[in-house]
Amino acid sequence: MTRAVTMPNDSKIYAEMAIEYSEMLRGLMFRDFLANDRGMLFLHNKLGRYSYWMFQVKIPLDIIWMDNSKTVVEVLANVPPCPSTISSECPQHGGTKDAQFVLELANGMAAKYGVTVGSKLDF
Repeated sequence: MTRAVTMPNDSKIYAEMAIEYSEMLRGLMFRDFLANDRGMLFLHNKLGRYSYWMFQVKIPLDIIWMDNSKTVVEVLANVPPCPSTISSECPQHGGTKDAQFVLELANGMAAKYGVTVGSKLDF
């Protein structure tokens, strides 16, 4: 299932939904490409500090954390894939602020769409 996400500059992207735990674990693993107008939206049940990793993710990503009002609280751009085949060797990224939603986009798209801390997204 996908959902339209309206970005701060009024552009729309279409994000695959990750709601179930298994969907969140898999995320964007094994993908060779992510179109500029696509992403993955992770919907956590409650506010928390959710770090993400890039194990078996093949492409660099921008990762955006939002609170329960869909206000951006953290943005990491150009998060590189983890080169290791051992999951425990892959670093955790972000999750330093309370968030409920996390959006992953292709590398460089957060800046292109005007996403900064304090921006509000709509979905």
